[in-house]
Amino acid sequence: MASRNIDPLSAEEPSEGREEERGAGGEWSWESQVPVKVLQAHSDAVTTARVCCDNRCILSCSSDCTAVLWDVESCQPLRTFDGVHSKAITECALIPNSNRMVTVSWDKKMVAWDLETGLTLWKSRQPGLLTSCSSSSDGRLVVCAVNPQNGISICDAASGQMLHHISDLHRSFITRCRFDPQSQRVATVSADRSIKLWDLRAQKTTVSIDSNHGNVVSACCFTSNGHFLCTASWDKTLKLWDLQAGGFRSHGGTPLQGGHEGSVSACCIAAADANLLVSASYDRTVALWDLSSLCQTLVLKGHSDWVTDVSVSADRKLVASSSKDGTVRLWDIENMEEIPEVMKKRNAEGAGIHILKCEECGKPFPVSRLLTSELLTQCVFCRLKSPPRYRPQPPPLT
Repeated sequence: MASRNIDPLSAEEPSEGREEERGAGGEWSWESQVPVKVLQAHSDAVTTARVCCDNRCILSCSSDCTAVLWDVESCQPLRTFDGVHSKAITECALIPNSNRMVTVSWDKKMVAWDLETGLTLWKSRQPGLLTSCSSSSDGRLVVCAVNPQNGISICDAASGQMLHHISDLHRSFITRCRFDPQSQRVATVSADRSIKLWDLRAQKTTVSIDSNHGNVVSACCFTSNGHFLCTASWDKTLKLWDLQAGGFRSHGGTPLQGGHEGSVSACCIAAADANLLVSASYDRTVALWDLSSLCQTLVLKGHSDWVTDVSVSADRKLVASSSKDGTVRLWDIENMEEIPEVMKKRNAEGAGIHILKCEECGKPFPVSRLLTSELLTQCVFCRLKSPPRYRPQPPPLT
């Protein structure tokens, strides 16, 4: 029998001999009680999974040096982006209001691609290994984390021209970089356990936070209004930071209750529902959180190795997760509120919710206490009806 090495960062080793029922394009996850589809084409660990193209496609990238655009309905690859990177692709970012994306890699290259044709638009050689990337909400800028320089490079999204390079932003390697929703600041988190906000107008760090996480801060994400930042850590926890009111200066971040059994690798807050946070972990699970109560509501099980990334669809119905097991999983959470486990937790929490009346349809809708500083006047359904911005169309399925 072949021996296996135990990975110190994993909560436990994947169980041997595990069998799953697989159907045409999907399977039912009985552990999590939600439908899940499994997408498998990569030959190595999948590092990123993004829902895109009006929730009809998934974009994934991998340590096998490729990125793949998938059709959600058929679970089949529409296009493979390869032949450019020579080392693992660590992350990809969709450029808003366009049909483009960027990928970054350990080969020190940031590359822009056309999603429809699969062609490369530009390549930008950076001075170090690239561990993360993000696009501004206006689609004008892209940023990447550069290590071991412990810095970031900000480039023009249309041409790849470098506009700013900031070295020694942190004392150790940067794990994640993210533009805020207003495209005014870049948040970075690091192995030095700190959080930095670099202001594009001032061209300097305007906020520096000692996170008090007990290990590497592995990821971060903003709420849709930019008032709050969530951080994830290898210490198995997540924290929420009030950037609008500046409450972190006196009492630090607010920890989320409950948690993972392994290091937390990624986090994402739904754009259409600021109450929904999703996290990924080396314990091989995806967790859903209610930010109004700061509690975990559901755990999705099925991956057989570390979960490396997670994202939520714009309509809040789908969660995509990527894993070291070489797969992308697409979880249907539309009816999760009907799951007995979720209903029980909702009844037990019963706090942190305000009821407002929608000025558009007149119906009552719940609002998290986290959003009291934002003047919300419409329910999520009416907000989703607002005129959509341009969304790239997926290439035809061949």
